[in-house]
Amino acid sequence: MKRSRSLVLSLVTALTAAVGAVWVALPAFAAGATASFVKTSDWGSGWEGKYTITNAGGSTVNGWSVSFDLPAGTTVGSYWDALLTSSGQRHTFTNRSWNGSIAPGASVSFGFLGSGPGAPTNCLLNGAPCGGGTPTTPPPTTTPPPTTPPPTTPPPTTGLPKHILTGYWHNFDNPAVELRLRDVPAEYDLVAVAFAEATATPGAVTFAVDPGLSAALGGYTDADFSADVRTLQSRGRKVIISVGGETGRVAVNDAASAAAFSDSVYALIQRYGFDGVDIDLENGLNPTYMAQALRSLRSRVGANLIIAMAPQTIDMQSPGTSYFKLALDIKDILTVVNTQFYNSGAMLGCDNNAAYAQGTVNFIVALACIQLEAGLRPDQVGLGLPAGPGAAGGGVVAPSVVNAALDCLSRGTNCGSFRPPRTYPGLRGAMTWSVNWDVTNNNAFARTVAPHLDTLP
Repeated sequence: MKRSRSLVLSLVTALTAAVGAVWVALPAFAAGATASFVKTSDWGSGWEGKYTITNAGGSTVNGWSVSFDLPAGTTVGSYWDALLTSSGQRHTFTNRSWNGSIAPGASVSFGFLGSGPGAPTNCLLNGAPCGGGTPTTPPPTTTPPPTTPPPTTPPPTTGLPKHILTGYWHNFDNPAVELRLRDVPAEYDLVAVAFAEATATPGAVTFAVDPGLSAALGGYTDADFSADVRTLQSRGRKVIISVGGETGRVAVNDAASAAAFSDSVYALIQRYGFDGVDIDLENGLNPTYMAQALRSLRSRVGANLIIAMAPQTIDMQSPGTSYFKLALDIKDILTVVNTQFYNSGAMLGCDNNAAYAQGTVNFIVALACIQLEAGLRPDQVGLGLPAGPGAAGGGVVAPSVVNAALDCLSRGTNCGSFRPPRTYPGLRGAMTWSVNWDVTNNNAFARTVAPHLDTLP
Protein backbone atom coordinates (compact mmCIF):
# COMPACT_ATOMS: atom_id res chain seq x y z
CA MET A 1 0.00 0.00 0.00
CA LYS A 2 1.14 3.52 -0.68
CA ARG A 3 0.74 6.71 1.28
CA SER A 4 1.31 8.98 -1.69
CA ARG A 5 1.40 8.93 -5.47
CA SER A 6 5.16 8.39 -5.45
CA LEU A 7 5.36 4.69 -6.39
CA VAL A 8 8.27 2.45 -7.25
CA LEU A 9 7.93 -0.01 -10.12
CA SER A 10 10.23 -2.99 -10.28
CA LEU A 11 10.61 -6.18 -12.26
CA VAL A 12 12.18 -8.71 -10.02
CA THR A 13 12.71 -12.44 -10.14
CA ALA A 14 11.11 -14.89 -7.73
CA LEU A 15 13.26 -15.79 -4.77
CA THR A 16 13.46 -19.15 -3.02
CA ALA A 17 14.41 -18.99 0.67
CA ALA A 18 15.83 -22.11 2.26
CA VAL A 19 14.12 -21.92 5.64
CA GLY A 20 14.14 -24.86 7.99
CA ALA A 21 15.81 -27.05 5.36
CA VAL A 22 15.32 -30.82 5.60
CA TRP A 23 18.08 -32.67 3.75
CA VAL A 24 17.40 -35.95 1.93
CA ALA A 25 20.22 -38.48 1.73
CA LEU A 26 21.67 -39.13 -1.73
CA PRO A 27 24.41 -41.50 -2.95
CA ALA A 28 27.98 -40.66 -2.03
CA PHE A 29 29.69 -37.92 -4.02
CA ALA A 30 31.47 -38.96 -7.21
CA ALA A 31 33.45 -37.04 -9.81
CA GLY A 32 31.44 -35.27 -12.50
CA ALA A 33 27.97 -33.74 -12.25
CA THR A 34 25.78 -34.43 -9.23
CA ALA A 35 22.29 -33.39 -8.17
CA SER A 36 21.37 -32.79 -4.54
CA PHE A 37 17.87 -32.30 -3.13
CA VAL A 38 16.58 -30.28 -0.18
CA LYS A 39 13.14 -29.44 1.15
CA THR A 40 13.31 -25.68 1.57
CA SER A 41 9.87 -25.43 3.19
CA ASP A 42 7.39 -27.90 4.69
CA TRP A 43 3.90 -26.89 5.82
CA GLY A 44 2.48 -30.30 6.67
CA SER A 45 0.20 -31.00 3.71
CA GLY A 46 2.90 -30.08 1.24
CA TRP A 47 6.42 -28.83 0.75
CA GLU A 48 8.77 -26.93 -1.55
CA GLY A 49 11.71 -28.82 -3.00
CA LYS A 50 14.92 -27.67 -4.64
CA TYR A 51 17.47 -29.60 -6.70
CA THR A 52 20.97 -28.18 -7.18
CA ILE A 53 23.01 -29.59 -10.05
CA THR A 54 26.76 -29.12 -9.58
CA ASN A 55 29.42 -29.71 -12.20
CA ALA A 56 32.46 -31.06 -10.35
CA GLY A 57 34.06 -32.32 -13.56
CA GLY A 58 36.57 -30.72 -15.87
CA SER A 59 34.33 -30.06 -18.88
CA THR A 60 31.10 -28.11 -19.43
CA VAL A 61 27.79 -29.94 -19.00
CA ASN A 62 25.57 -29.15 -21.98
CA GLY A 63 22.02 -30.04 -21.01
CA TRP A 64 20.70 -31.94 -18.01
CA SER A 65 17.81 -34.16 -17.00
CA VAL A 66 16.90 -35.05 -13.41
CA SER A 67 14.40 -37.86 -12.87
CA PHE A 68 13.11 -39.39 -9.65
CA ASP A 69 10.22 -41.28 -8.06
CA LEU A 70 7.71 -39.94 -5.56
CA PRO A 71 5.73 -42.24 -3.27
CA ALA A 72 2.06 -42.96 -3.92
CA GLY A 73 -0.10 -40.07 -2.74
CA THR A 74 2.58 -37.45 -3.41
CA THR A 75 2.28 -35.25 -6.49
CA VAL A 76 4.14 -32.37 -8.12
CA GLY A 77 2.40 -29.00 -8.40
CA SER A 78 3.94 -25.76 -9.62
CA TYR A 79 7.59 -25.79 -10.68
CA TRP A 80 10.17 -23.33 -11.96
CA ASP A 81 13.50 -23.09 -13.83
CA ALA A 82 12.93 -26.46 -15.54
CA LEU A 83 10.52 -28.33 -17.82
CA LEU A 84 8.57 -31.32 -16.49
CA THR A 85 7.27 -34.58 -17.92
CA SER A 86 5.86 -37.42 -15.84
CA SER A 87 4.87 -41.07 -16.09
CA GLY A 88 2.93 -42.23 -13.06
CA GLN A 89 5.06 -41.47 -10.02
CA ARG A 90 8.23 -40.96 -12.09
CA HIS A 91 9.00 -37.28 -12.78
CA THR A 92 11.66 -35.88 -15.09
CA PHE A 93 12.84 -32.27 -15.02
CA THR A 94 14.98 -30.96 -17.89
CA ASN A 95 16.81 -27.69 -18.33
CA ARG A 96 15.36 -24.51 -19.76
CA SER A 97 17.14 -22.66 -22.57
CA TRP A 98 18.98 -20.37 -20.16
CA ASN A 99 20.30 -22.88 -17.60
CA GLY A 100 21.32 -25.97 -19.57
CA SER A 101 25.02 -25.17 -19.74
CA ILE A 102 26.99 -25.68 -16.51
CA ALA A 103 30.67 -24.72 -16.51
CA PRO A 104 33.19 -26.70 -14.42
CA GLY A 105 32.73 -25.78 -10.76
CA ALA A 106 29.38 -24.07 -11.39
CA SER A 107 25.87 -25.09 -10.41
CA VAL A 108 22.24 -24.42 -11.36
CA SER A 109 19.02 -25.23 -9.55
CA PHE A 110 15.30 -25.74 -10.11
CA GLY A 111 12.39 -26.01 -7.71
CA PHE A 112 8.89 -27.41 -7.42
CA LEU A 113 6.02 -27.87 -5.00
CA GLY A 114 5.13 -31.29 -3.63
CA SER A 115 1.75 -32.23 -2.17
CA GLY A 116 1.59 -35.18 0.19
CA PRO A 117 4.13 -37.17 2.21
CA GLY A 118 7.56 -38.40 1.23
CA ALA A 119 10.43 -37.10 -0.87
CA PRO A 120 12.22 -38.03 -4.13
CA THR A 121 13.94 -41.41 -4.43
CA ASN A 122 15.85 -43.25 -7.20
CA CYS A 123 17.26 -40.01 -8.55
CA LEU A 124 19.09 -40.04 -11.90
CA LEU A 125 21.03 -37.18 -13.47
CA ASN A 126 21.44 -37.64 -17.23
CA GLY A 127 20.78 -41.33 -16.71
CA ALA A 128 23.37 -41.81 -13.95
CA PRO A 129 22.82 -41.84 -10.17
CA CYS A 130 22.52 -38.29 -8.89
CA GLY A 131 25.53 -38.82 -6.65
CA GLY A 132 27.64 -40.15 -9.56
CA GLY A 133 27.86 -43.58 -11.17
CA THR A 134 27.20 -45.60 -14.32
CA PRO A 135 24.43 -44.31 -16.65
CA THR A 136 21.24 -46.33 -17.03
CA THR A 137 18.46 -46.13 -19.61
CA PRO A 138 16.18 -43.23 -18.66
CA PRO A 139 12.47 -44.05 -18.19
CA PRO A 140 9.82 -42.92 -20.71
CA THR A 141 8.01 -39.65 -20.09
CA THR A 142 4.49 -38.38 -20.74
CA THR A 143 2.49 -35.22 -20.20
CA PRO A 144 2.44 -34.12 -16.54
CA PRO A 145 -0.72 -34.97 -14.60
CA PRO A 146 -3.02 -32.29 -13.18
CA THR A 147 -2.01 -30.86 -9.84
CA THR A 148 -3.95 -31.94 -6.78
CA PRO A 149 -6.74 -29.79 -5.37
CA PRO A 150 -5.77 -27.26 -2.68
CA PRO A 151 -6.39 -28.14 0.98
CA THR A 152 -9.97 -27.69 2.20
CA THR A 153 -9.52 -27.44 5.97
CA PRO A 154 -12.20 -25.27 7.64
CA PRO A 155 -11.56 -21.50 7.85
CA PRO A 156 -11.29 -19.68 11.19
CA THR A 157 -14.42 -18.13 12.67
CA THR A 158 -14.47 -14.39 11.94
CA GLY A 159 -18.09 -13.38 11.31
CA LEU A 160 -17.28 -12.30 7.74
CA PRO A 161 -19.39 -13.28 4.70
CA LYS A 162 -18.21 -16.04 2.37
CA HIS A 163 -17.07 -13.47 -0.21
CA ILE A 164 -15.85 -10.07 0.94
CA LEU A 165 -14.77 -6.70 -0.38
CA THR A 166 -11.87 -5.18 1.57
CA GLY A 167 -10.87 -1.53 1.37
CA TYR A 168 -8.19 0.59 3.04
CA TRP A 169 -9.15 3.80 4.81
CA HIS A 170 -6.57 6.61 4.89
CA ASN A 171 -5.45 7.92 8.24
CA PHE A 172 -3.56 10.69 6.43
CA ASP A 173 -4.18 13.54 4.05
CA ASN A 174 -3.29 13.10 0.37
CA PRO A 175 -4.87 14.01 -3.00
CA ALA A 176 -7.69 11.48 -2.49
CA VAL A 177 -10.94 12.48 -0.80
CA GLU A 178 -10.68 12.58 3.01
CA LEU A 179 -13.33 10.59 4.87
CA ARG A 180 -14.47 10.03 8.40
CA LEU A 181 -14.45 6.32 9.07
CA ARG A 182 -18.23 6.21 9.46
CA ASP A 183 -18.56 7.51 5.88
CA VAL A 184 -16.95 4.44 4.29
CA PRO A 185 -19.47 3.22 1.67
CA ALA A 186 -21.71 0.34 2.66
CA GLU A 187 -20.32 -1.99 -0.03
CA TYR A 188 -17.17 -2.68 2.00
CA ASP A 189 -17.32 -5.72 4.28
CA LEU A 190 -13.85 -5.31 5.78
CA VAL A 191 -12.17 -1.94 6.36
CA ALA A 192 -8.43 -1.80 7.01
CA VAL A 193 -7.28 1.35 8.79
CA ALA A 194 -3.98 2.53 7.29
CA PHE A 195 -1.70 2.56 9.24
CA ALA A 196 -0.34 1.77 12.69
CA GLU A 197 3.13 3.27 13.12
CA ALA A 198 6.38 1.92 14.52
CA THR A 199 7.62 3.21 17.87
CA ALA A 200 11.10 3.43 19.37
CA THR A 201 10.59 -0.05 20.84
CA PRO A 202 11.37 -2.73 18.23
CA GLY A 203 8.19 -4.50 17.18
CA ALA A 204 5.82 -2.16 19.00
CA VAL A 205 3.24 -0.09 17.10
CA THR A 206 0.98 2.81 17.92
CA PHE A 207 -2.02 4.58 16.38
CA ALA A 208 -3.79 7.92 16.65
CA VAL A 209 -5.84 10.03 14.28
CA ASP A 210 -3.44 11.89 12.01
CA PRO A 211 -3.37 15.66 12.75
CA GLY A 212 -3.37 16.49 9.04
CA LEU A 213 -6.46 14.36 8.46
CA SER A 214 -8.16 15.86 11.50
CA ALA A 215 -7.54 19.35 10.18
CA ALA A 216 -8.77 18.45 6.69
CA LEU A 217 -12.01 17.09 8.20
CA GLY A 218 -12.56 20.18 10.31
CA GLY A 219 -11.71 18.38 13.52
CA TYR A 220 -11.70 14.59 13.93
CA THR A 221 -10.59 13.15 17.23
CA ASP A 222 -9.58 9.75 18.58
CA ALA A 223 -12.93 9.65 20.36
CA ASP A 224 -14.73 10.33 17.07
CA PHE A 225 -12.74 7.58 15.41
CA SER A 226 -13.48 5.05 18.17
CA ALA A 227 -17.18 5.85 17.90
CA ASP A 228 -16.97 5.36 14.14
CA VAL A 229 -15.43 1.90 14.58
CA ARG A 230 -18.46 0.92 16.66
CA THR A 231 -20.78 2.49 14.08
CA LEU A 232 -19.38 0.40 11.25
CA GLN A 233 -19.55 -2.72 13.41
CA SER A 234 -23.20 -1.99 14.18
CA ARG A 235 -23.75 -2.03 10.39
CA GLY A 236 -22.28 -5.52 10.14
CA ARG A 237 -18.84 -4.40 8.99
CA LYS A 238 -15.44 -5.40 10.40
CA VAL A 239 -12.61 -2.95 11.06
CA ILE A 240 -8.95 -3.97 11.37
CA ILE A 241 -5.73 -2.06 11.96
CA SER A 242 -3.15 -2.30 9.18
CA VAL A 243 0.53 -2.34 10.08
CA GLY A 244 3.14 -1.08 7.66
CA GLY A 245 2.54 0.53 4.29
CA GLU A 246 5.07 1.97 1.87
CA THR A 247 7.03 3.83 4.51
CA GLY A 248 6.27 1.52 7.44
CA ARG A 249 9.34 0.42 9.41
CA VAL A 250 7.90 -2.10 11.83
CA ALA A 251 10.47 -4.84 12.48
CA VAL A 252 9.70 -8.12 14.27
CA ASN A 253 12.99 -9.99 14.21
CA ASP A 254 13.32 -11.69 17.59
CA ALA A 255 11.28 -12.97 20.51
CA ALA A 256 11.31 -9.62 22.33
CA SER A 257 10.01 -7.66 19.32
CA ALA A 258 7.40 -10.37 18.66
CA ALA A 259 6.13 -9.91 22.21
CA ALA A 260 6.15 -6.12 21.78
CA PHE A 261 4.14 -6.42 18.56
CA SER A 262 1.56 -8.68 20.19
CA ASP A 263 1.30 -6.48 23.28
CA SER A 264 0.93 -3.22 21.34
CA VAL A 265 -1.58 -4.52 18.78
CA TYR A 266 -3.62 -6.08 21.56
CA ALA A 267 -3.62 -2.70 23.34
CA LEU A 268 -4.91 -1.01 20.17
CA ILE A 269 -7.65 -3.63 19.82
CA GLN A 270 -8.67 -3.00 23.42
CA ARG A 271 -8.60 0.78 22.99
CA TYR A 272 -10.32 1.19 19.62
CA GLY A 273 -12.29 -2.03 19.25
CA PHE A 274 -10.54 -3.33 16.12
CA ASP A 275 -11.61 -6.77 14.89
CA GLY A 276 -8.11 -7.79 13.84
CA VAL A 277 -4.85 -6.87 12.20
CA ASP A 278 -3.52 -6.58 8.67
CA ILE A 279 0.17 -7.19 7.88
CA ASP A 280 1.23 -4.81 5.11
CA LEU A 281 5.00 -4.66 5.55
CA GLU A 282 6.60 -3.69 2.25
CA ASN A 283 10.13 -3.60 3.58
CA GLY A 284 10.56 -7.22 4.59
CA LEU A 285 9.48 -9.41 7.48
CA ASN A 286 10.77 -12.35 9.48
CA PRO A 287 8.17 -15.12 9.11
CA THR A 288 9.29 -17.01 12.19
CA TYR A 289 8.87 -14.17 14.67
CA MET A 290 5.87 -12.57 12.96
CA ALA A 291 4.12 -15.95 13.17
CA GLN A 292 5.04 -16.07 16.86
CA ALA A 293 3.61 -12.57 17.37
CA LEU A 294 0.35 -13.34 15.56
CA ARG A 295 -0.19 -16.61 17.40
CA SER A 296 0.37 -14.82 20.68
CA LEU A 297 -2.14 -12.14 19.68
CA ARG A 298 -4.74 -14.71 18.69
CA SER A 299 -4.34 -16.57 21.96
CA ARG A 300 -5.30 -13.35 23.73
CA VAL A 301 -8.11 -12.19 21.43
CA GLY A 302 -9.65 -15.53 20.50
CA ALA A 303 -10.90 -17.34 17.39
CA ASN A 304 -12.75 -14.27 16.07
CA LEU A 305 -9.51 -12.40 15.43
CA ILE A 306 -9.19 -11.43 11.76
CA ILE A 307 -5.66 -11.78 10.38
CA ALA A 308 -5.16 -10.33 6.91
CA MET A 309 -2.10 -9.72 4.77
CA ALA A 310 -1.40 -7.44 1.81
CA PRO A 311 1.91 -8.59 0.29
CA GLN A 312 3.35 -7.23 -2.92
CA THR A 313 3.32 -9.53 -5.96
CA ILE A 314 6.99 -10.50 -5.62
CA ASP A 315 6.34 -11.58 -2.02
CA MET A 316 3.97 -14.33 -3.20
CA GLN A 317 5.88 -15.77 -6.17
CA SER A 318 7.16 -18.80 -4.25
CA PRO A 319 6.30 -20.56 -0.97
CA GLY A 320 9.93 -20.05 0.02
CA THR A 321 9.63 -16.26 0.20
CA SER A 322 9.10 -14.79 3.65
CA TYR A 323 5.52 -13.56 3.18
CA PHE A 324 4.36 -16.80 1.57
CA LYS A 325 6.07 -18.84 4.27
CA LEU A 326 4.35 -16.76 6.95
CA ALA A 327 0.97 -17.33 5.30
CA LEU A 328 1.51 -21.09 5.18
CA ASP A 329 2.93 -21.22 8.71
CA ILE A 330 -0.22 -19.60 10.17
CA LYS A 331 -2.71 -21.06 7.70
CA ASP A 332 -4.80 -22.46 10.55
CA ILE A 333 -5.50 -18.95 11.91
CA LEU A 334 -5.11 -16.84 8.74
CA THR A 335 -8.20 -15.10 7.34
CA VAL A 336 -7.16 -13.73 3.95
CA VAL A 337 -4.15 -12.74 1.85
CA ASN A 338 -4.98 -9.81 -0.45
CA THR A 339 -1.93 -9.69 -2.70
CA GLN A 340 -1.30 -6.34 -4.40
CA PHE A 341 -1.57 -7.27 -8.08
CA TYR A 342 -0.14 -3.91 -9.18
CA ASN A 343 2.99 -1.73 -9.10
CA SER A 344 5.03 -4.78 -10.03
CA GLY A 345 5.81 -4.95 -13.73
CA ALA A 346 5.54 -8.32 -15.46
CA MET A 347 5.58 -11.52 -13.38
CA LEU A 348 5.58 -15.28 -13.81
CA GLY A 349 2.31 -17.12 -13.26
CA CYS A 350 1.72 -20.61 -11.90
CA ASP A 351 2.39 -22.14 -15.34
CA ASN A 352 5.98 -20.82 -15.30
CA ASN A 353 5.84 -20.36 -19.05
CA ALA A 354 5.41 -16.63 -19.56
CA ALA A 355 5.86 -13.23 -17.98
CA TYR A 356 2.35 -11.82 -17.64
CA ALA A 357 1.84 -8.08 -18.01
CA GLN A 358 0.18 -6.32 -15.09
CA GLY A 359 -3.19 -4.74 -15.70
CA THR A 360 -4.69 -7.83 -17.37
CA VAL A 361 -6.99 -10.71 -16.47
CA ASN A 362 -4.16 -13.12 -17.28
CA PHE A 363 -1.84 -11.43 -14.78
CA ILE A 364 -4.34 -11.50 -11.92
CA VAL A 365 -5.46 -15.09 -12.53
CA ALA A 366 -2.03 -16.59 -13.23
CA LEU A 367 -0.49 -15.02 -10.11
CA ALA A 368 -3.43 -15.85 -7.84
CA CYS A 369 -3.14 -19.42 -9.14
CA ILE A 370 0.31 -19.70 -7.51
CA GLN A 371 -1.19 -19.20 -4.06
CA LEU A 372 -4.18 -21.42 -4.74
CA GLU A 373 -2.01 -24.31 -5.96
CA ALA A 374 0.72 -23.92 -3.35
CA GLY A 375 -1.17 -24.50 -0.13
CA LEU A 376 -3.56 -21.64 0.67
CA ARG A 377 -7.27 -22.40 0.80
CA PRO A 378 -9.43 -20.52 -1.73
CA ASP A 379 -11.18 -18.71 1.13
CA GLN A 380 -7.77 -17.28 2.10
CA VAL A 381 -7.06 -15.70 -1.29
CA GLY A 382 -8.23 -12.22 -2.29
CA LEU A 383 -7.41 -10.12 -5.35
CA GLY A 384 -5.92 -6.71 -4.52
CA LEU A 385 -6.29 -4.00 -7.18
CA PRO A 386 -6.15 -0.19 -7.30
CA ALA A 387 -9.39 1.79 -7.14
CA GLY A 388 -8.84 3.71 -10.37
CA PRO A 389 -6.62 6.59 -11.51
CA GLY A 390 -4.34 8.08 -8.86
CA ALA A 391 -4.36 4.98 -6.68
CA ALA A 392 -1.29 3.28 -8.17
CA GLY A 393 1.52 3.82 -10.61
CA GLY A 394 0.84 0.63 -12.60
CA GLY A 395 -1.65 -2.20 -12.84
CA VAL A 396 -4.78 -0.04 -12.69
CA VAL A 397 -7.67 -1.96 -14.26
CA ALA A 398 -11.33 -1.32 -14.87
CA PRO A 399 -13.52 -2.92 -12.18
CA SER A 400 -14.96 -5.17 -14.90
CA VAL A 401 -11.49 -6.76 -15.25
CA VAL A 402 -11.54 -7.60 -11.55
CA ASN A 403 -14.93 -9.25 -12.01
CA ALA A 404 -13.62 -11.22 -14.99
CA ALA A 405 -10.70 -12.50 -12.90
CA LEU A 406 -13.09 -13.49 -10.11
CA ASP A 407 -15.22 -15.38 -12.63
CA CYS A 408 -12.24 -17.13 -14.20
CA LEU A 409 -10.93 -18.35 -10.85
CA SER A 410 -14.25 -19.30 -9.27
CA ARG A 411 -16.27 -20.45 -12.32
CA GLY A 412 -13.83 -20.96 -15.19
CA THR A 413 -15.57 -18.29 -17.28
CA ASN A 414 -14.43 -14.90 -18.65
CA CYS A 415 -10.79 -16.04 -18.67
CA GLY A 416 -8.14 -14.60 -20.95
CA SER A 417 -5.64 -16.83 -22.73
CA PHE A 418 -4.50 -18.30 -19.40
CA ARG A 419 -6.82 -20.77 -17.71
CA PRO A 420 -6.10 -22.13 -14.21
CA PRO A 421 -5.89 -25.92 -13.74
CA ARG A 422 -9.18 -25.97 -11.81
CA THR A 423 -11.83 -23.62 -10.41
CA TYR A 424 -11.87 -22.27 -6.84
CA PRO A 425 -15.49 -21.57 -5.86
CA GLY A 426 -14.51 -20.56 -2.33
CA LEU A 427 -12.32 -17.65 -3.50
CA ARG A 428 -12.59 -15.02 -0.76
CA GLY A 429 -13.05 -11.86 -2.79
CA ALA A 430 -11.31 -8.63 -3.68
CA MET A 431 -9.45 -5.80 -2.03
CA THR A 432 -8.78 -2.28 -3.20
CA TRP A 433 -6.34 0.46 -2.41
CA SER A 434 -8.23 2.37 -1.33
CA VAL A 435 -11.68 3.39 -0.09
CA ASN A 436 -10.60 7.02 -0.38
CA TRP A 437 -9.40 6.64 -3.97
CA ASP A 438 -12.57 4.74 -4.82
CA VAL A 439 -14.73 7.56 -3.50
CA THR A 440 -12.53 9.99 -5.46
CA ASN A 441 -13.33 7.96 -8.58
CA ASN A 442 -17.09 7.94 -7.94
CA ASN A 443 -17.05 4.68 -6.00
CA ALA A 444 -16.86 2.72 -9.26
CA PHE A 445 -14.82 -0.14 -7.80
CA ALA A 446 -17.14 -0.93 -4.91
CA ARG A 447 -20.34 -0.42 -6.90
CA THR A 448 -19.11 -2.81 -9.60
CA VAL A 449 -17.22 -5.46 -7.65
CA ALA A 450 -19.31 -5.77 -4.47
CA PRO A 451 -22.55 -6.83 -6.23
CA HIS A 452 -20.60 -9.26 -8.35
CA LEU A 453 -19.11 -10.93 -5.28
CA ASP A 454 -22.64 -11.76 -4.18
CA THR A 455 -23.11 -13.82 -7.35
CA LEU A 456 -20.05 -16.03 -6.88
CA PRO A 457 -20.54 -19.71 -5.99
